[in-house]
Amino acid sequence: MKKRKKMKKDSPLYKMKNKFKKWKSSSFEESKKEFFQKSTFSMFEVLILLLIAILFGILIGYIITYHRNPLDKNVSEIVSTYRNILDGYYGKIDANQLSDAAVKGMIDSLKDPYSSYMNEQSTSSFQENIDGSFVGIGVTVLFDEDGYHHIIAVNEDGPAEKAGILVDDIITVVDGKSVHDVSGEEFTKLIRGKKGSTVQITVKRGEEEKTFAVKRDIIEIPSVSNTVIGTDDQKVGYIHIESFASNTYSQFAKALKRLEKKKIQYLVIDVRDNPGGYLLQTQEILSLFFPKKTLLYQIESKNVKKKVVSLSKESRDYPVAVLINGGSASASEILASCFQDNYKNSIVVGTKSYGKGTVQKAQYLSNGTSIKYTTQKWLTSKGKWLDGKGVTPNIVIEQAAEYYDNPTYKTDLQLQEAIKKLKES
Repeated sequence: MKKRKKMKKDSPLYKMKNKFKKWKSSSFEESKKEFFQKSTFSMFEVLILLLIAILFGILIGYIITYHRNPLDKNVSEIVSTYRNILDGYYGKIDANQLSDAAVKGMIDSLKDPYSSYMNEQSTSSFQENIDGSFVGIGVTVLFDEDGYHHIIAVNEDGPAEKAGILVDDIITVVDGKSVHDVSGEEFTKLIRGKKGSTVQITVKRGEEEKTFAVKRDIIEIPSVSNTVIGTDDQKVGYIHIESFASNTYSQFAKALKRLEKKKIQYLVIDVRDNPGGYLLQTQEILSLFFPKKTLLYQIESKNVKKKVVSLSKESRDYPVAVLINGGSASASEILASCFQDNYKNSIVVGTKSYGKGTVQKAQYLSNGTSIKYTTQKWLTSKGKWLDGKGVTPNIVIEQAAEYYDNPTYKTDLQLQEAIKKLKES
């Protein structure tokens, strides 16, 4: 056996070894102070420690790479296919269309009716609807068959009204560009822009033309409307919720306060043809009616259930009717089922709801498109999953054909039945 050669006492390695021995044997605080003093190590020792650190880093990197998730292999195959088609296909290729098709293909493979890929225009429209607002000038226009833009409504206190634009004005020029025969997305892009920016709008008013500088601002999309039905001694408050956007709760709360100031005795909440939206808005609306910590509904994600409870200390006890039909889905069904299961003096009237028991998440991509995919399912407060089943009303009643020809409160059989039952309660 070959004898190990003794290190010389003046060699750097010998000195370094003794320092470690001393650090190990002495008290921790004293040794640490000595070990980390600036003058402790020579250049050779620093290089040795640096080499050890580099080797350790390489080893960790190798372990991470070796045990990497197999998903990376699938991703590399997608990237490889994309590059091969882009570089090798004989015809012309649009890189954006190719990547869009790849994303759409993955979403389509889920075979989920509620998971989808949305192009830029669809994404923009979806975002506006779910946000409940957009940046614009606050007018509603009707594009006629002659290619003219007639203003049929001007938002109260909106940018257009403040600038002096009126109903019946015809928009002819936007920022110096004629908009005759310009419709749809192109017209919308010209009118809208960044908050605080100014757009020059030229309108034809009678025989003269006027130009207005309009400062764009946030325009809130109303998702809640309300009124009072009935006589003074039997006032029925009526609230219609069109969708559950991010500002629906605030609109609902204001509407409810207005109705209660008018001393209503009953309330009808109409969610017919409401496709749903933000579940948080539903939770906040329900919290106006149920004591704090009342179980409203449940969310299940990968077999983990979360109980969603009332957030408010306030509650109400006057009779409430909820109107639903086959177009009432998701958040609308949560609201209806919660009243049906938990509110002592309530009734659900109409026809069976849609039956959408899942929750989707939206992810926005860097190119302006987006994907929406299912991540959870919701259950009623009693733990029922209504997907494909829907909410069955306490009173099932179809609308008369007359209503579709002339929709009014009087021809609305479902509303009239709801009011009748409320007054009997």
